[in-house]
Formats: sequence, structure tokens, C-alpha cells
Amino acid sequence: MAITAQLVKELREKTGAGMMDCKKALQETNGDIDKAIDFLREKGMAQAAKKADRIAAEGLAHVEVDGNAAVLIEVNCETDFVTKNEMFKELLTKIGKALLNNKPETVEEALSQKVEGEETLETVINSAISTIGEKISLRRFTILEKSDNGVFGSYLHMGGSIGVLTLLENTNEEEVAKDVSMHVAAVNPRYISRDAVPEQEVEHEREILTQQALNEGKPEKIVAKMVEGRLGKFFEGVALLEQAFVKDPDVKVKKYVEDKGASVEAFVRYEVGEGMEKREENFAEEVMSQIKK
Repeated sequence: MAITAQLVKELREKTGAGMMDCKKALQETNGDIDKAIDFLREKGMAQAAKKADRIAAEGLAHVEVDGNAAVLIEVNCETDFVTKNEMFKELLTKIGKALLNNKPETVEEALSQKVEGEETLETVINSAISTIGEKISLRRFTILEKSDNGVFGSYLHMGGSIGVLTLLENTNEEEVAKDVSMHVAAVNPRYISRDAVPEQEVEHEREILTQQALNEGKPEKIVAKMVEGRLGKFFEGVALLEQAFVKDPDVKVKKYVEDKGASVEAFVRYEVGEGMEKREENFAEEVMSQIKK
């Protein structure tokens, strides 16, 4: 497989390794990005495997709460100009309320449900498209439901470029739940606890760390013990409760929450456009093309 400059650039962004090291890793793995990341980590050339895709599409995340139910949504548009449009912001609220009223399981189901009289949610969005003049789409949503003894916390970074919804039980302190949401926005954990990390993922990390230690010349008889110690750092990177709390780094999130008598039941974090490809266009040319219309 031909190793393109774009492929090398992508690997550099994901690992922070040098250009020539990235090129060699891709050559050794026949252009497979994931295998190249493992190769670099085993050689000690990458700090971590950054799995997140490039941020691409414009839009906003939004949280709507109604009693014991709350929803986090992501709605995409073509330019960030539209995210400042009041009609677009009103549309987010309308979509959020519709989702909580109907509680659909998929985007397709949500779009087909009636919102206002005989109008479906898809019709409402299409009406906004015709007025605003840009493609607008409901990309995803997550609905959480709590008990009467629970509380929701939400946080929108930069007005909605990142949105987090958190559910804590055994507390009614909204400030605590909001603090946890701010932590999730900043640190981006993928699981609540170390027990929630899939065994397959843990085993894969163990294999990487083992090979890394052997490549460092460590004696085989102490490698296993070293690896288990290093796995602790891995769990701190992916598990919320294992992480140092952003507002008080001397305390782990687990202790912060437990000291309040609470427990984290669920969290969801959306970063607008993650995993979507962005059009590579010249911004000045785009503006001029609009002016000429």
C-alpha cells in the first residue's frame, strides 16, 4: 500500500510521534493506522493511542430536562454562523422537548414522530432549513431517566461545542452533578469505572504494555508486575471514577462523589462533529461564492 503524506499526517496527529517514525510504522504495518499506533507505542514512540477522529462538522450540543427525564442532543449545520442564529437555538429546544415527549429509540424514529399537530419532527427541521438556508440535521441523542432520589447535571462548553449530561443518584445537589459534568467535558473519560472497561480492551492494553516493557530491556520476571502497575495509569485515562478531579486534583472523582453520599449512574459526552469529515475548502472562496449568489 502506498504511504501517503496525508496518512503520515493523520498518524502524527493521533500519536504525537515524529514524521519519519510515523512513516516507518505505516510501512511496517502496510498502512494500517491502528496497527501503526500499536507499533509506535510498543517502541515507546507514542504517548498514547488517541482514538478520537478529527472534529469536523459545525453545530451545537443541547440539553433539555423535563422532570425525571433529560436528553442530550447534537444538531449539525454547515457553518458556525448558523449556530448563533436565534431560530437555530429555538429549534434545538423544540427538538429536545419533542424527544422527551415521545422518547424514541433512534433518530429515524424521532424524525417520523408528530411534534406540532400533524407535523413530524422532520417537517419542523425542514421548515427551519428552508428559512435559514443551510442543511440542518439531528445527528444523535441520548435520553437519561432518574429516580426521585437522583439529579441531572449538565455542562455546555463554548455554548455547545461540547455537551455533557450526567446522572447522579442518592443526591439532590445539582452543583455536584454539574461539577462531574464539567470534569467529563474537560477530561473525556469513556467509562464510569474500571470494572466497566471491556476485558478485551484491558487485555489489548496489557499486551501493548508488556511488549513496551520488554523492548525497554526489562527482565521478564518483573515485567508482569510492572505491567499491572502501568495498567493503573491506563484506567486513570479512561475511567471517570479513577481520575483526579479537575477542580481538586488531590482527590479522585470517586472520593469526591462518595463524600457527597452520591453515585454516578450514567454520563454522556458529545463533541460536535467528532468522527465526521470536514469539507476542505478555502474559507475566503466560500464567502465570495455566497456573495456572488
